[in-house]
Amino acid sequence: MSDTTVAKEKLAADFRAVMDDIDALMHATTAKADGEAKALRARILERLDGAKEKLVDAQHEAVRRARAAATATDDYVHEKPWQAIGIAAAVGLALGVLIGRR
Repeated sequence: MSDTTVAKEKLAADFRAVMDDIDALMHATTAKADGEAKALRARILERLDGAKEKLVDAQHEAVRRARAAATATDDYVHEKPWQAIGIAAAVGLALGVLIGRR
């Protein structure tokens, strides 16, 4: 499993936990004492902050990987221009065939 997939699953789990805490907070504010509601609010804010940090980290990682891929592609095209043209032509032909079948 890739690091990106693991990060997405962890982020989704964090947001599910936040949603569960929000649901618990809604029930607590109507039926529970004020002290417990404050504790739930603090826990929700803590998890939201953690989720925001993880989201920013995941975004930075995605940008870093995209830049690395773009750099590698640029280097490859400069080193082997005819192969790059051949690959692009093959991909274009394959897409044309697939679209033409519709």
